Amino acid sequence: MLRLLRKDVPPAKGADFIDVSHSGETYRISIKRTALARRFTLRVRTATRDVMLTLPARASIKEAKSFAERHAPWIGAKLRRLPEKIRFEPGGVVPLRGVFHRIALRPGPRGTGAVTAAHEERGSGAETGAERILYVSGEASFTPRRVQEFLIREARRDIETAVARHAERLNVKPRKITLRDTSSRWGSCSASGALNFSWRLILAPSFVLDYLAAHEVAHLVHMNHSAAFWAVVGRLSPDVEAAESWLKANGAGLLRFGAGKSGAD
Repeated sequence: MLRLLRKDVPPAKGADFIDVSHSGETYRISIKRTALARRFTLRVRTATRDVMLTLPARASIKEAKSFAERHAPWIGAKLRRLPEKIRFEPGGVVPLRGVFHRIALRPGPRGTGAVTAAHEERGSGAETGAERILYVSGEASFTPRRVQEFLIREARRDIETAVARHAERLNVKPRKITLRDTSSRWGSCSASGALNFSWRLILAPSFVLDYLAAHEVAHLVHMNHSAAFWAVVGRLSPDVEAAESWLKANGAGLLRFGAGKSGAD
């Protein structure tokens, strides 16, 4: 993250993005103004594979562009290091509860779209092993959407089960549970008691999903990250450190998978 102290200069009107060039490449940078910002903040976002520049409400677009141009080499380097997107298509792989499954098309009656997980023996002798497979029925063109819908359903089932278990222990009840495709938070708890989770948690090992459920349920008791809050989380989940470490090391990689075209969401 790069920051630059603001200057009190009048803002330009109507600018939602700026373009900067470096070494033959042009980068489009989205502009976000906020009254809370006291400095320029430049981010390359993994999930959306784009660049966002946050600036104070009264900041100058001219100064913002100058700032972005000075950091164009950094922008280019960050974009080049982004992992390639992996589409949900026959022959590809996707993690389900932390275990990679191969996606295989299984033609079925017209109009069907079932997705089922299975283990199959493969190889012979020392090469024998169980291969995890996601079988998708129907036409190949519908495979990416059907796999993603299947994953979202599995995520909802696992998350709602984990939330219910942790909420019962604390004698609390969330107002509602919502699944989204977020890029900055794996979970959140609103002031009204509504819990939000990323459906991509179903791609992670089960202990990671369970920890996130415990984390957000604990916010129904303490809407902060105080020592008392972490004590509640620790009572609910034995895997706090392991899950946090896993997300730090592997969380960004979960954003690679999706139903969109290769290289894009």
